This record gives sequence, structure tokens and C-alpha cells, in this order.
Amino acid sequence: MNKSTETSSFKERLTANVGQFDLSGKTLLIPDMAPFGSRLLAAGFRAYGVPAKVMETYTGLALGKEYTSGKECFPCQVTLGDVLHFLQNEKDRLGNAFNPENYVYFMPEADGPCRFGMYNKLHRLVLDKFPEFENVAITYLSTADGYQSSMILPPEKSKLFRRLAYVATIIADVMDRTVWRVRPYEKVPGSTDEFMEQALIRMERAIEGIAETRNFKTLYSLLSEIVAEAKELMDTNKPRKPRIGIIGEIYLRTHPRSNQDIIKEIEANGGEVVDASLGEWINFVTYSNLRETRRSWVNSWKNLDISGMFDASRKWIDSKIEIQYQLWRQNQVYSQAFKHLDIQGDHSISLLEERLDKDRLFNFDIGTEAAISIGGALEYVHENFHGVVNVFPFTCMPSVICSSILKPMLLEKKVPYLDAPYDGSIQPNRDIAIRTFMYQAAQRQLRHSKQD
Repeated sequence: MNKSTETSSFKERLTANVGQFDLSGKTLLIPDMAPFGSRLLAAGFRAYGVPAKVMETYTGLALGKEYTSGKECFPCQVTLGDVLHFLQNEKDRLGNAFNPENYVYFMPEADGPCRFGMYNKLHRLVLDKFPEFENVAITYLSTADGYQSSMILPPEKSKLFRRLAYVATIIADVMDRTVWRVRPYEKVPGSTDEFMEQALIRMERAIEGIAETRNFKTLYSLLSEIVAEAKELMDTNKPRKPRIGIIGEIYLRTHPRSNQDIIKEIEANGGEVVDASLGEWINFVTYSNLRETRRSWVNSWKNLDISGMFDASRKWIDSKIEIQYQLWRQNQVYSQAFKHLDIQGDHSISLLEERLDKDRLFNFDIGTEAAISIGGALEYVHENFHGVVNVFPFTCMPSVICSSILKPMLLEKKVPYLDAPYDGSIQPNRDIAIRTFMYQAAQRQLRHSKQD
């Protein structure tokens, strides 16, 4: 086989059974990332006829590491281990009845320099090492088109699913923020997690039942009820603790097993945490697509390309409508919580761009999570948080950029800052680093209280 044939064969392996296709009749396997977000997304798929399930996570990590080189970022190893572990268990459970064509593995992708854009390609190569898993297809949604779902669901369901999925994501964000606001002050240890696990089941059922009715008011009403009930778990006489803002890579910062439960660790050391939301990333993708469309229009105008200008104008209008729709839905969801509890609101993407100081610190054109992580950290400072933690996979390029910019800047502002990289190993000084960081955050809170 000559070199050209080998290259062609390799490309075919990368793309075979990796694509966007109708999921009807398939079991969709969703990696667990954010505990609330992943399960509510799966419920959204089930509402439109796709039997989706969130796979058990982290139990297959040894498999994920066995079939990777160690140069991949950590979430790649975790998610690969999850799907291999699930499929092997299914094969053992079903025996001869196991049919790989009944399953589709869901692994979204992003364009740009981040390695995340290649996860599903690498996972394809690994699955192909197992003859029994070669026909397990991989599907994705992509940032390139703003996570359009028109290729994976029938046209009459696609648009409705996308709207429900967005609302479900924001509901998951609010449920997360309810936990983080209540748990540090709960009357009975463990009561918040126990209550919210049951609340999550109630919300899953509500989302599954909404389907084509699009009756979001049902979901809003249930969310309002959940937040009100969660508030009753708080001891409101307890003094407010130092507030810690988390930024970083979206998988690591939202996946408790991968980040070794850093939120609970900070809470155990006297903090109250707010993690960057899932909705922030989706809004950032839409905002970035709007900026890209604006740039395309300018280039077409410079080249006197009338057709290009018309196409860019149409896309610009679509993106503006999408942004306004997202903000409208986001405000609707958060308002249900604000009626009962002072959870932290979400960041405006345009405001985060302003925090970058007219591109002096970074530029949204570069993309990646570095853009909103740097802006998000500075917004936390503006909102008088008492410390910032950057959670990321070891060697993650965007997060290393964040660290190089934020560490000296926040030091100058006297804001405690902590880098928290993870690769699955146990860091011997992790507890000491968090305790030291929380001591510094408590001192900052004390200084603020004296100034007030």
C-alpha cells in the first residue's frame, strides 16, 4: 500500500460512522459531564422520541487511559473510558442479543485550536479496535453552526428540540446555583444533595412530558417550587462565607469526579462557590458566530461581493434573533429562582468581552474558553468575589493562557487566585493549596467587611 492509499484509508477510518444523521430508533449514549445538565439534556432527547441515557462515569477510566497515549487532555480519556465501559457491560449483559447498530455515541465538537474538536475522531479509531464496536456510530453537534440539530432529528422535531434543550440547560444552571447557594448553609448536612437528587428526577419527568406542547410554563413553575423548597433547608442565621468564582475548561469544571469534587472541597474549607455556567458557553458560541458573520460582511463589502454581503446579512439577522431569544429564555428561567433565593445571576457575554479591556488582555477572535474565562474572572472581581479558581485539564492550552494573564493581574489586585489542573492523579499538596487559598479569601472578605 502506497503512502497516498494509507493516508486515504486513515481519513476514511476517522470519518466512517462519525457524522450527523437521524437518531430515530437508536439509543443515544450521552457522556456524564454536569450532573444536572447531562441528565436534563437526555430528558430533552427523550421528549422527542430518542431513547437517550447518560452513561455511568469514571468507572472506566482505566480503559480510557489504556487506549490513549497520555498526550490527550483528560476529558478525552474520561469520556472514552465511559463509552468503552458501557458498551462492554452491555455486551456482557445482552450476550448474542447485543447489536452495536442500536447505539449512537454522542460526542459534540468545537472548531478552533482546542483538542476537543478531535475527540470524536480519536474515539472512532479506538472503537474500531474492537470488532464488536465498529458499527457503533458517533454523532455530534458542533459550534461551527451554533449546535444546530437539524441533521440528527426529523425537521418537524429539530427546532422544537433545540429550544427545549436550551431551556433545559438554563434550568440545570439554576439548579446548580441553588445547590451552591444553599449547601454551605444547610441546617442538616447532606440534606441539599438528597433533596436536589429527587428534584432532578421531578424535572426530568416534566421535560420528558413537555414534547410538542412547548409548555415551558410547566417547567418554570416546577423550578420555582424546587428553589422555594430548597431555601427552607438553609439556616439563614449563618454568616455569609467567602465567595469563590470558578472558571476554566467546561468539562473539568463541571464534572465532579474529574475535578475531585473541588466545589465540595472549597465548601468544606469555608467557602461558597459559583461555577461558570453551561449557558455561558452556549451564549458565547452564538455571540462568536455573530462576530464571525459581521467579519464576513465587512470582507464581502471590501471585495464588492454583493452575494456574500446578502448571505452575511441574513446570517447576522438570524444570529441577532438567536441571541435575543436566548437572553429572553434565560431571564425567564432565572426569574423563577430570584423570587425565592438570591442565587448568582449569569454573565453577559458582551460584558465579558468588555472586561478584556478593548482586546488588551485577549480577543474573542482567538476563540476558545480563554475568552470567557479571563472575562469571567474579572467579572467575579467586579462583583466583589473573594477568590478565583481556574479548573482545567493538565496542559490545556486555553487555560494555560488564562493562567498566564490572570495570575499576575489578580496578584496585583490582591485577589486570591488558584490554578487547579487535573489529569486523574492525586496531587499530594492539593489540600494544603486549597486551605491556603481559602485563608487568603477569608482575609479578603474581612478587609471588605471593614471597609463597608
